[in-house]
Amino acid sequence: MAQPAHLITPVDAVVARMRALDAALPAGDGVAVFNRVYLAVTEEVGRRLDSGEFPDPRAAGALSVRFAERYLTAVDTAAADRRPPACWRPLFQLRRHPGVRPLQFALAGINAHIGHDLALAVVDACRTLGCRPADLEDEFDRVGELLVALEERIREDLMPGPDLLQIADPLTHLLGSWSLERARDATWAAARALWALRTCADVAEEFTERLDAAVGFAGRMLLTPLPD
Repeated sequence: MAQPAHLITPVDAVVARMRALDAALPAGDGVAVFNRVYLAVTEEVGRRLDSGEFPDPRAAGALSVRFAERYLTAVDTAAADRRPPACWRPLFQLRRHPGVRPLQFALAGINAHIGHDLALAVVDACRTLGCRPADLEDEFDRVGELLVALEERIREDLMPGPDLLQIADPLTHLLGSWSLERARDATWAAARALWALRTCADVAEEFTERLDAAVGFAGRMLLTPLPD
């Protein structure tokens, strides 16, 4: 008997979008650099969902998809010549700057996506699933662990070698001022705050705008053009 065809899931759909972007964008484009990083994470989430490694696959899938959709919406917004969220603007504005290194592009995208999008994605997923942020904490931590492991690999792959360490001193200093672990902790606090504010629309909107602006400022610093 023939095996049933693989069921196309929402995670498969966002992976397909990222693969299409990867094929369409020039390799050196700053958005392409981040997209390759994020595609690897999302493919790994899909693999772990398929193999049953998440205790609550429905919750993990909902969080991962809501998370990815915010990045893809920012891409679509910029492609339509409209203004994406402030957290993403530095990457879209400087994506072709010759003085910005690939490692900077990758970490600026992670900063935008973790620092801003993930907090909102937690709230989005809670509304979809009818639960509270506390119910998603295990899934949040597991996705975060994937990102931390990937960040370490990115730094190894894209950081200049020891023979270039003197030249890379400004890059080393710049990137040493940002931590994914700290950003993830701040994001969880922001998600809980946004959930608590869900019945206070004006305050929640102001909080979100300030979060967006602060993450955008950090992204602009990460993308400071450096000398060759």
